[in-house]
Amino acid sequence: MKRIIACASLAVFIPTGEAFAETNNNSQFIMEEVVVSATKTEEKRRDIPNAVIIIDQEDMKTAPGNNIAEYLANEPGIDFRTFGDYGGSNQEIHLRGMGGPATQLLVNGVRYNSPSLGLANAAKVIINAVDRVEVVKGAGSLLYGSGAMGGTVSLMTKKPSRSGTIAKVEAGYGTQDSYRLEAERGMYLNDYLGYYMTSSYTKTDGFRDNSGLERTDASIHFVFEKNESLHLSLYSDFLNRNYGVPGVVPPASTIENPVNHVPPFTNNEAAGLLDHGKDEDLHLIIKAQGNPFSWLTYSISTDLSHQDNMHHARYASSGGGNETNTTNNILGAEANIEFKPFREASLLLGVDYDHFDWGNNQVAIDTSDQPDEGSRNITSKKAQTIGSFIEAQYRTCQYLKILAGLRHQDNSSFGTKNLPMAGLVVNLHDTNTIKLSHGRHFLAPTMNDLFWPGDIWTEGNPNLEPETGHHTDLTIEQALLNDRIFLTGSYFNWDLNDKILWGLDTDWIYRPNNLDSYEADGLELGVKIGPFLNMNASLSYTYTDAEEKVTHDAGITTRAASYVPENKLKAGLTWWSDFGLTASAVINYVGDRPYYGTDKTITSSSDTLESYWTVDFKAEQQLLDNMKLTLQAMNLFDEEYNTFFGAFFDPVTFASSLGTYPGAGRSVFVSVSYEY
Repeated sequence: MKRIIACASLAVFIPTGEAFAETNNNSQFIMEEVVVSATKTEEKRRDIPNAVIIIDQEDMKTAPGNNIAEYLANEPGIDFRTFGDYGGSNQEIHLRGMGGPATQLLVNGVRYNSPSLGLANAAKVIINAVDRVEVVKGAGSLLYGSGAMGGTVSLMTKKPSRSGTIAKVEAGYGTQDSYRLEAERGMYLNDYLGYYMTSSYTKTDGFRDNSGLERTDASIHFVFEKNESLHLSLYSDFLNRNYGVPGVVPPASTIENPVNHVPPFTNNEAAGLLDHGKDEDLHLIIKAQGNPFSWLTYSISTDLSHQDNMHHARYASSGGGNETNTTNNILGAEANIEFKPFREASLLLGVDYDHFDWGNNQVAIDTSDQPDEGSRNITSKKAQTIGSFIEAQYRTCQYLKILAGLRHQDNSSFGTKNLPMAGLVVNLHDTNTIKLSHGRHFLAPTMNDLFWPGDIWTEGNPNLEPETGHHTDLTIEQALLNDRIFLTGSYFNWDLNDKILWGLDTDWIYRPNNLDSYEADGLELGVKIGPFLNMNASLSYTYTDAEEKVTHDAGITTRAASYVPENKLKAGLTWWSDFGLTASAVINYVGDRPYYGTDKTITSSSDTLESYWTVDFKAEQQLLDNMKLTLQAMNLFDEEYNTFFGAFFDPVTFASSLGTYPGAGRSVFVSVSYEY
């Protein structure tokens, strides 16, 4: 594996005497940003031993994007991936070349990852409820347990403002016969009690056949803040969405294929014209927190999640199909106490509990698209996990801070794990921070991995071990010119053992096993400039050298990791005028991504997803005092690119071939909003 000389690459960020002199007497806002999710308590960015990305409301208002994954795409160390099914595919956030399940998505501190799949679908987040995003990269299992191997993406939802009532309505229409309606309202009912609520409705035909989406969502956030000793909050959201699942794009010669006089199953644009899905999600989070004494802070929460997914698949070869309903019910609780015996030290103690109820209901579909009740198979399982952790921080002097912690995890499926973590922060100056962190991480098997109902073809594996490994992160952050230039650089290294992969075993049963291992080195560089001349600019680059070690009968093959691009680049420019116009453009580049198919012995890719560029644009014009007109164009130049490979079986010729999942082409959306 190629090695990166991190210290030489990062040396450019050490401040010069000129920088010290220029910024010494000015308040630094970037370094003073408060981050909550890195240590579960409020810490200044400059005191956190991990690399951090922060996106606030202003960033989301000006940047082009439709969901959290698109806003974060190609930020340093972040890869956004989708299977190209406009409404139905998971929109995953991958950190530093790890898979989707290695990123924990949190909303108000509660995990939104699916227990059945392990990953979080960023497309299901209620975007107009999000106020702030904190991405903390590096081993996060100390505080957040399973799945935080690459890090965490933490979303904080909107709260009412004490400055008055906030109300907003918005309506828009765009290409692909897309339209969206949304409304928000927040206010304090009295001196202590307030609420913020959102709702929206979205409908689109999608960018290819059977890729439509119809979605309804709503959220409400109650807060009760009487004094520093007691802050109560209740957050709840609901999501319902129906979508088509077109699958891969077949070869151009593929023809429409009706079976038994029903509508076509396939055409040359979609492998599945009749496949569709439905999601219904409900979340409830109740939290009490406070700071009753200068030396004591506490937080107690409980949460309830219900996730219901239906997938309806039809098979062109037979005319029949299968419908699967998967249900996840999660009950969680957590308590944290932070002690500060003196100003330079703190001790965080915490315990968390999660109980999972998983259900799988499968039934065959006949050629008339009716369920065959005699084939119905219902399976249900339960699992629970209890974690406890301790984290200590101590600032030895104004230039040095150390952090260490340990988590003990007890899982009903695989037993116990102990996970240490350590960090170091060096503050050479108010404008400069050097950060180092190292920690163990793990990923528990999913409920699907463990308990998928067995038949002659597939079966779960209750004997799986969790994926384990370590993650090391070295970061330097430097502010210049009174925070008008902010530079970041990170070197990271991680490894992962006992990777869980589904495949055919010696009995020719498709089941998961602990097979492979992965490791990676990488470098992340970023610069933000502005404001200068009514402009802000940003540029980021990520290099990832990831390898997978694949186990097979002949031994072990080492090769570049599947689908992980070596190079990613993002450039952004925002300009605003004196007459209420704001315009932003974002350029994204993703490099080549290797693919090996099912052959575990080859070291050179059997095929490659080629590199691509996209350009996104957004402009907002203030109309009158309370109205805005917004124009957004995603993939402005209609760049053709693919995101994954997949198999296609032609029911007419009985030939198998390799298809691709396409990225979305150009889309344009115009909306008008009224806010007061």
